[in-house]
Amino acid sequence: MPELPEVETTRLGLLPKVQGGRISTVTVRDRRLRWPIPKSLAARLIGKTVNDIARRGKYLLWDVRESNANRGYLLSHLGMSGSLRLIQTGDTSSSPLRHDHLDIAFDNGVTVRYTDPRRFGAMLWIGGALPVHPLLDSLGPEPLSADFDGTHLYNLAKDRSVSVKEFIMNSRVVVGVGNIYASEALFRAGIHPKRMAGKVSRIRMDRLADAIKHTLEKAIHAGGSSLRNYVQASGELGYFQVNAFVYGRDGLSCRTCQTPIRTMRQGQRSTYFCPGCQT
Repeated sequence: MPELPEVETTRLGLLPKVQGGRISTVTVRDRRLRWPIPKSLAARLIGKTVNDIARRGKYLLWDVRESNANRGYLLSHLGMSGSLRLIQTGDTSSSPLRHDHLDIAFDNGVTVRYTDPRRFGAMLWIGGALPVHPLLDSLGPEPLSADFDGTHLYNLAKDRSVSVKEFIMNSRVVVGVGNIYASEALFRAGIHPKRMAGKVSRIRMDRLADAIKHTLEKAIHAGGSSLRNYVQASGELGYFQVNAFVYGRDGLSCRTCQTPIRTMRQGQRSTYFCPGCQT
């Protein structure tokens, strides 16, 4: 599924094209997402201008307004298989297909199209000047912010028997660290994914926090990872997976020590690791 780098790459691709743009039409073809698209969404968005697009974890927050007195947010989530792409309004070569559930057209000739084959995403409305919503309330710190470091991880991990991989994938601990990047960060930190979180030392937690930041920054620079349905806003594929150290490399030699990469199941997800480099 799209993780933090894919969502951030999407945000960076959309923002220059829609910031300052006025929404002219909203076309909803299928409301049946994980959280149904509100029937009032089109009426709330049409006529408003996009002031900014922020990201909180894997959510995008579109700051839209007519004035400060008439302001709100479009909260979007890409779900398991979603993408937001830029197309030219009226382009006959971009006619909507089966899984193209929503179009937001702007007065500058740009349309943002939401595609989601599995319909696990979200397009919701938040009224008011601040983006307050139950889906955001319990989220932990942003991994690329100053609020996230080894001390934060170490303090939360005390006496926790859950595996360190499942621990860092918990959005209450830190947001946006999904399956791909958890495996990669643990490799960079030299920590075995099955090690209990409460048994990881403070020094190793410092190393892990740094590895999470580094891994996510590299992935954003690479445009994310395109494994299934994800494409950037431009329609291009991400290429982080091409240079992954462990993810998707089961049976191949470790790029560092030549030990064959192994895989196992954790929490119904595939975990990739090097038994030589990770302890």
